[in-house]
Amino acid sequence: MPQFDHSTLVIVDNLADRRDASDGHSRYGAYIAHHADLFHEDGEPLRQVEFAAAAWRTATSPVMAPAYAAVRPDIDRVEVYVDHDGGVQFCAKVGLRHNALANLPTRYPLDWERAPWSRPGESWPALVTPERADRPAVLVTASVLLPIPATILAAPTTARPGRTLTNEAKAVVAALAEHANRNLAPLVTELLGRAK
Repeated sequence: MPQFDHSTLVIVDNLADRRDASDGHSRYGAYIAHHADLFHEDGEPLRQVEFAAAAWRTATSPVMAPAYAAVRPDIDRVEVYVDHDGGVQFCAKVGLRHNALANLPTRYPLDWERAPWSRPGESWPALVTPERADRPAVLVTASVLLPIPATILAAPTTARPGRTLTNEAKAVVAALAEHANRNLAPLVTELLGRAK
């Protein structure tokens, strides 16, 4: 399985998806069936942008845990949404510790903390809210937006859960993950590179 690095924000794990499938085909497909209401509009297939958003939402945490499309642990989340113009975008939420800021907050407020389940020296530790509540906290999060070209998306041919819809959703998620790794990862790396 590929590992996370500076150019990999998202890993799609088809081997685990099949291995852990209750139906022997796809664990992700079972989640699609469970969330079938997200994959149609009045019984009709979704437009390609809505399909991309539904497929991504279902493939990632917190809907799937562990996720079919896993996001690097140090990134709070990567969402796909349809914007007000009908286009589709990534929105990566990246927690920034105080040392990344030009002016540090006064009075030493609490900051993001490494997740307690992180191992020492872990390359991509998750950040969590402070456990203590004895003083204010300033939790800075950057939203990194990236348009997704409609040319990498495909419209579904069905609104009915099953192998066809699952395979179409997997293809869209794979295209989205590739676009995120190629185009979103450099933006996040540059942002976090200045934070070290």
